[in-house]
Amino acid sequence: MANVVEEQSYQRKSALTAGISLIIMTLAAFFSYGLVLGRLVVQGDPSATFNNLMSSNTLVHAGILGWLIVLICDIVVAWSFYIFLKPFNKNLSLLAAWLRLAYASILGIAILNLIFVLIPTNSMDYFSLIKMNQLQAYVELLLEAFNMIWSMGLIIFGGHLMIVGYLAFKSDIIPKVVSILLLMASISYIIIHLCYTFLPHYDGITTMLESILSVPMSLGELGFGIWLLFKGGKVPKSVGQLPKLLCFAS
Repeated sequence: MANVVEEQSYQRKSALTAGISLIIMTLAAFFSYGLVLGRLVVQGDPSATFNNLMSSNTLVHAGILGWLIVLICDIVVAWSFYIFLKPFNKNLSLLAAWLRLAYASILGIAILNLIFVLIPTNSMDYFSLIKMNQLQAYVELLLEAFNMIWSMGLIIFGGHLMIVGYLAFKSDIIPKVVSILLLMASISYIIIHLCYTFLPHYDGITTMLESILSVPMSLGELGFGIWLLFKGGKVPKSVGQLPKLLCFAS
């Protein structure tokens, strides 16, 4: 019984780690993507985008720092999810962890494009022989590469969420509404980013579909993170209740 209590305590620590990391990741992503890129990047206007980046260099650096925080949190969440979900199904939880690490690797490659954006926007000395419109197009290309590579990674991320949602649904301790939101989010990520990657000519339809599915995409993992933070892996008051709360895979 002491081993059971120790295992439950270890699960609680992993749940706290995952919950805190997910909240930090959400805030960092909101800042870096929503406030920085959303404010500085003007779709279809490379000149305005370039000028915004030049005039807001500190904000660009802060945005990249936010992306690096997201990347680190993704790695931490991959480990924490594996520890927390391992009692439900060790093999599937390991697969989910590897998929998240694969996604984090692709995100890291995407972030490199944002770092490359800093070179021409920090100093023009290296590009004195290049025409301004060419330089602006180069920066626009790097930003587009970031979006495309990240979008491809989010397909794998959707697969990760699908496994997590399945394990959550099969468990007896995670609320069904949380697991259903995770599964809805996984399907939404896969469909939307498959469309963005392989059907670029239908961007209008994909954008409309994304606006419809944005709620489950936002609430899926964040809702799971909040549940993990406050409820996940808590040691019950009565030791006799432990066997009911541990849902090992048959």
